[in-house]
Amino acid sequence: MERMQRAAGAVIGSAVGDALGAPFEFGPPGVFSARFPDADADAGGEMCGGGGWDPGEATDDTQMAVLVAESLLERSGLDLPDIFARFQRWAASEPKDIGLQTEDVLTNGMTWDLAAAVHFQVNQRAAGNGSLMRASTAAVHFAPAGQAATLDAARRIAALTHGDRAAWEGTAIFHELIRVTLEEADPVTALPGILDLVHPDHRARYATVLAPDWHPDRATEFNGAVWPCLGSAVWALRTTTDFEGALRAAIDLGGDTDTVAAVTGALAGAYYGLDAIPDRWTRPLHVPLPGFGGRVLRLADLLHLAQRLAG
Repeated sequence: MERMQRAAGAVIGSAVGDALGAPFEFGPPGVFSARFPDADADAGGEMCGGGGWDPGEATDDTQMAVLVAESLLERSGLDLPDIFARFQRWAASEPKDIGLQTEDVLTNGMTWDLAAAVHFQVNQRAAGNGSLMRASTAAVHFAPAGQAATLDAARRIAALTHGDRAAWEGTAIFHELIRVTLEEADPVTALPGILDLVHPDHRARYATVLAPDWHPDRATEFNGAVWPCLGSAVWALRTTTDFEGALRAAIDLGGDTDTVAAVTGALAGAYYGLDAIPDRWTRPLHVPLPGFGGRVLRLADLLHLAQRLAG
């Protein structure tokens, strides 16, 4: 499979998972498959909307991923103050959804290099999945630069909003999973080696949720936390055989369905490629960008973005 197919699959797959899972957020397990027991070939299909979301509308997960992507491309590399400023502009526009921690960091009036760190010092809890949810675009962009570069970028971008190193390490694992998949390696087989790259203070906890016998039912936190979110996405990829199956498994877990599905969609999209994503899910897909002149990105825009990111 061509590398560009996998790169576009990661970016589009994440956006699709986000929009598909959004209407089911905070619901109980199994609701998605109960409502859609079979593939729905009608226009839009399972992109049903609801919960404040229009059919096919992506949430803050994808909106922030696009902001990261556009900064990387327009600034010709990693410009952390620029990414943070874009995040602040977006947060100030009152988007439909924004994580409580992310909102506090982006609106507390502190500079880009202090806001998240101070939040963590005060709250001592900052291991939400908010840095993981937006990582698909950066993962694709930094993959060609190699392992060290992609791990470093993941941690530094995560640290803009999340002061807890646990969030940095989860985002770094995700970056490396995308990188090895784009290199035609099996991400699940690569996991033991990737875990060796995790900071020693956090390695054991990630080893638990990424183990072959782990199931999301064994999570000790809500899947809005970074550990079970990433573990659930890897579980969904590991236990299914196609893109659609992985997304169904992720959303049927309930809870933070948009983000778990966004992370799953990126991994499954990179693994199975763009052509494996059902057309009925990509046709209605759209990404509003609050605070940026009323722009709305659609499939063609996201494909162009993915191509530029992959170089």
